[in-house]
Amino acid sequence: MSSAFPPALSRLIKNLERLPGVGEKTATRFALQILRWPKAQAQELVRSIAELHDKIGLCSICFTFSERDPCPVCADTKRDTSVVCVVENPGDLLALEKAGAFRGRYHVLHGVLAPMEGIGPDQLKIRELLERIQKEDIREVILATSSTVAGEATSAFLAESLKKYGVQVTRIACGIPMGMDLKYADQMTLQKALEARTSY
Repeated sequence: MSSAFPPALSRLIKNLERLPGVGEKTATRFALQILRWPKAQAQELVRSIAELHDKIGLCSICFTFSERDPCPVCADTKRDTSVVCVVENPGDLLALEKAGAFRGRYHVLHGVLAPMEGIGPDQLKIRELLERIQKEDIREVILATSSTVAGEATSAFLAESLKKYGVQVTRIACGIPMGMDLKYADQMTLQKALEARTSY
């Protein structure tokens, strides 16, 4: 970090670097842009960040981030309570909601199994999912973890754990994205696309 920066600016840059995917150059660009803002705009940013931990908590049903408990999705009486879609994090829930194709409820794990990083079943919201299966009238659990190695391992672990509860367990299809030329797909994507093929 250049000593030409005032200490307050250097601190902001260091804090911005903690964000995923933000290196020193990007953090510096962000910090300098914030410095150019009117004071009121910068203070609004400070207030919105400060309010995050004060106003937002976890929904006691699905464990997504919410200012209300239960969250708006869990509180919606028009949703199908018999189907639960399991996702890795609240961002995945938001993506599915934006797509507008799912009208059931969710369960947020807050991560994936990663034994090398010390993340096992006890560090995720797996026990809470199994408790929901026993308490609620759930007939289908959709596993919507990512198609990474960790996501697939988590999905397989959940499928095995759910066997004894008598619910239908399904996995979201993985394969060729819309608009993608087949010759540019990698081997794993092609394999998953063939495995997830459907009748026409």
